[in-house]
Amino acid sequence: MSKCEQCIIRQFNSLKHLSKDDLVRMSNCKTSKIIKKGEPIFEEGDYLNGVYCIKDGVCKVSKMSENGKNQIVNLIKRGDLLGERSLISEEVSNLNAIALEDMEVCFIPKEEIIRDLEKNPNFTMDVLKNMAISLKNSDNLVVDMAQKSVKQRLAETLIKLQTKFGVNDSGAIDLQLSREDIASIIGTATESCIRLLSEFKKGKFIDFQGKNIIITNKNELEKIANGF
Repeated sequence: MSKCEQCIIRQFNSLKHLSKDDLVRMSNCKTSKIIKKGEPIFEEGDYLNGVYCIKDGVCKVSKMSENGKNQIVNLIKRGDLLGERSLISEEVSNLNAIALEDMEVCFIPKEEIIRDLEKNPNFTMDVLKNMAISLKNSDNLVVDMAQKSVKQRLAETLIKLQTKFGVNDSGAIDLQLSREDIASIIGTATESCIRLLSEFKKGKFIDFQGKNIIITNKNELEKIANGF
């Protein structure tokens, strides 16, 4: 098990504001585990009672609607923290977090994080800032679902995925998502998503590398995303 004070991952999240002594204390109480692809980190209805630090891998965070459809609301990658809302809420989780690939995560108990929130204003402000960004993204998602077409949402999502995850050696978005997952992100049926991806390929805006997607004309995708 790696020690928090020696782990480079903390530089990518709010833990970078903690002192070495705080990190040593945290390291002594955290637990680490491997999550296999397709396995849950947590599920809707679970009490989290702490925060997960993503050491490696990617997971999808989703919400199941009353009609049984799954809506992906976020993708969490290496370096991110997951479950911050559990720090200020006594409620069970209303979301599911499922590994999209094999992951390594560290779980930090709530009481340890609360101790740092109470005495370290820089850490507290950074946690609050990230929660505010998450709320802003949720607001934008609601507006996009109501006002943008599925085609616009798909174009925008592809651009955001490339920005967030970068590209591999072949120029493809460095994250393999199933067509079902992409459909879940943009809020449409899988068949509609496949049809639109084929349309984008015919228009030479994207290309495929197996299941991976290569953006070949970002300018045209941006125009579609903006409704032009």
